[in-house]
Amino acid sequence: MILEVNKLNVFIKTSHILRDVSFAVGEKEVVCIIGRNGAGKSTTLKTIMGFLKPESGSIRFMDREITGMPTFQIANMGIGFAPEESGIFPDLSVEENIEMATWQRHSSHSPEERTSLAYDVFPALTKYRKRKGTQISGGERKMLSVARALAMDPHLFLLDECFEGLSPIVIPKIAESIHEIVKMGHSIVLAESNIYHIPDFTDKLYVIERGEIIFSGKPIDLKNDKAVLKIVSGAA
Repeated sequence: MILEVNKLNVFIKTSHILRDVSFAVGEKEVVCIIGRNGAGKSTTLKTIMGFLKPESGSIRFMDREITGMPTFQIANMGIGFAPEESGIFPDLSVEENIEMATWQRHSSHSPEERTSLAYDVFPALTKYRKRKGTQISGGERKMLSVARALAMDPHLFLLDECFEGLSPIVIPKIAESIHEIVKMGHSIVLAESNIYHIPDFTDKLYVIERGEIIFSGKPIDLKNDKAVLKIVSGAA
């Protein structure tokens, strides 16, 4: 397994947000964590990245314990993160945002190769290279966030709500680009609140509700669990 999360418990102030959350991601696997707003999806990804410290539990990445490590070390080990709010630098250009990722993590691929790949996977960004983050649309900011993560050349991607609030025209374009990343052999964890945004190429699905994993299996298996299906359909 490339990522193993075991019995993760996270508190924010006095609120118990994650309760014994466990899941695993295999090599070249696409895992989707779905749940309503506030269910614990973003908290899960932020804890993996080291932004939040768990009260208990274990996070292992490529057979190495990373629980409690600083975020920059986790990123340098090969986890790319695209947060829900995109997290791009608004005063920098599209080009500068992508190039910055090549400074953060060393790779067997040159910075030029990595930035070129980012534009190949997200060709819509090519014509906006010189535009600042404030001069592109919400969909383009989402693309840039994932493209910047790709330029790090990570082993694993954590993508938080990358389809949230986007035009129905834009969503298939981003999904297609993510599929291209999958075909390159990367593992991906997608956090989504809308069941209809789950990509067709998802291998494994987890449903989180009130900080607990209440379902795990293949997406097609969810259709047979009427109680859980009702919960996630209500999230859409």
